[in-house]
Order: sequence, then structure tokens, then C-alpha cells
Amino acid sequence: MARPRIKDVARHAGVSEKTVSNVLNDYIHVSDRTRRVVQEAIDHLGYRINLAGRHLRSGRTGIIALVVPELDVPYFAELAQHVVREAESRSLTVLIHQSGGDREREKAALAGFGSDFVDGVILSPLALAPEDLHAHAGPPPTVLLGELLTAGADHVAIDNERAAREATEHLLALGRRHILTVGGRDDGCVGTAQARTRGYRTALAEAGVPYDPASLLPVDAFHMSDGASAVHRVLTEGVRPDALLCLNDQLALGALRALHAYGARVPEDVAVIGFDDVEGGRFSVPSLSTVAPDKEAVARVAVHLLLRRIDEATRPDPLPDDAGGTQDRVVAHRLVLRESTEGAAGRAGAW
Repeated sequence: MARPRIKDVARHAGVSEKTVSNVLNDYIHVSDRTRRVVQEAIDHLGYRINLAGRHLRSGRTGIIALVVPELDVPYFAELAQHVVREAESRSLTVLIHQSGGDREREKAALAGFGSDFVDGVILSPLALAPEDLHAHAGPPPTVLLGELLTAGADHVAIDNERAAREATEHLLALGRRHILTVGGRDDGCVGTAQARTRGYRTALAEAGVPYDPASLLPVDAFHMSDGASAVHRVLTEGVRPDALLCLNDQLALGALRALHAYGARVPEDVAVIGFDDVEGGRFSVPSLSTVAPDKEAVARVAVHLLLRRIDEATRPDPLPDDAGGTQDRVVAHRLVLRESTEGAAGRAGAW
């Protein structure tokens, strides 16, 4: 049986092909009755939009790439779900690629993986350097997630410095003064960890609490095992913090395990707060206080910006590369307070 076409829907509904097209494209100036009649014809005939033909006529593939460091990190898995959902609502297919935080793979993503099968790329970089972005020219359009590297591409993130400052201020308001930062980095480089460390230091300075470089606990990666190892190491050395600011929830969950092994009570002895609001933190014991980025907004804004750039790149009279400038969009975040800090007011006693 031949696949039904727009003219078949129009004949069945008793309307013009143009009216069917207006309904399919959600044109606002169509009466409810006409829209209902056309939809009934579509359902009856089993008509489906020919996306391949639509993309071919527009010079697009209808495929975008989402490139993240690791898919088994819950934050990126949850973010990918939101990106896929947003893209599907716009009739796009998402190719998900795992870079492993490798610079060459991230550079390959900027270049569209050396082919023309993606219309654009949403990239969350870890190893990419500012000069890599400056060297990127031409297709495919790219939107960056995470900390801003430099001008040259549209960018979507939360205000990481402000978020870390607010999280630290919460710990300080509980009376905690010996706050360690798990995953903290103060090396002058550009990145999310560095931005969050700046926020931590700002909060300490505003509270009159001296900053000690030894309060930063660097990690090789942002996994639970890294958080557990970092906290285990300082506890073994005899350090007894009264609070931990962990730069993601995976580090915080690992830290909770290490604290438990040493008999520290959370939050009575050590208050703990993380970043990302991943599902595991809602079910840990104690449940994890965290900075919650609006992941749905990150996905929505990133897809919107990417589609705008794709439209510009495929129009008959392409705009200059610098037309309109790049967009730096900051989305909302909020503190979610749970058991790992709640009820922790007052200075912790010896443990």
C-alpha cells in the first residue's frame, strides 16, 4: 500500500493541500473545526510527515550531536534526556557522543567529526583550550555547555561562581568554619572547578574566614571513588573538617561513604553539600543537599541557540560569521537543602 501523501489527506478532509500544510506546521490562523477535521484525516490514513524530504529540501540532515565527557556520570545522562526530549519536539534526531574529556575528540566534535552528517553540535568540553575554539571556523554551528572558554561560540551555563558562593554561605551560616572543597582547583586556568573555587573563596573572604590552599582537595576525576579517596586521605592525615563543599554530587556521595567509614556523623559533625541535584543524592542516607541547575532550561536554551545558528548557516544569503555576535546565556540554579546540611546549625564538636 502506497504511503499516504498530503493530497490524500486533503481529499479525505475536503480541504486544500495548503490547509493541510498549515495544520501540519501549526499555523495559528486555522479554525479549530478545520484543524480537527484534518487531524482526523491524518489519523485515519496514517499519514506521517516525510522528515527526510523536508530536511533534503532545506539542505539539512535533521541530526544534531550532543557531545559530553562521560555518559555514566548521572548529570550528563540526565542532561542528555532533556536535550533529546527538546530536540524531538522540534523534529530533530540527536546523536550522542562520549568524548572522555579527550582534547582531540572534542576538537573533532567542533569539526563535525569530519563529515556533513550533523547540522550542529552541542558540546560540553573538559579539555578544549581557548585556541581550539578560535581555530574553529565554518560549519557545523556549535553551542558550548559549562564554563565559558572564550568568545567565539554560543554558550549556556549556570553562574558557577555565584552558585558556589551561595553554597559556601549556607555552610558558613550553619556556623561551619573549617570547610574543605572536594575537587577544588585554584590554578588560574579556565573551567567549572576554577569558577566554583572562586565562589568558595569569595564567600570565605566576605565572612572574614582565612583561606588556606590546603582546604582544596584536588581530584583526578569527578567520580564517587575520587571523592571517597580525597576525603579518606585527609582524614587519615588527621584533618577534621566541619563541612565539605563538593563540586559535584558524585564527589559528595563518595565523601559521605568515607565520612561514614570514619564514624563522622553527617550533618552533626560534618555538613556536606554537592552540585548537580542528581537522582542518587535524593536517595542517599542522609539525603544530599546540593546546587540544582535547571537542566531542562539548559537543554531548551542550547537547542534554541543551535537551531538559530543552523538557520543562519543554511539560509540562501548566509549572514557574516560575526553577525549578531555570540550569545552567553545564564540559566537558573537553586540550593536544595536536604539532610546532609539540615539540622547542622552550630559549630561541630570534636569527632
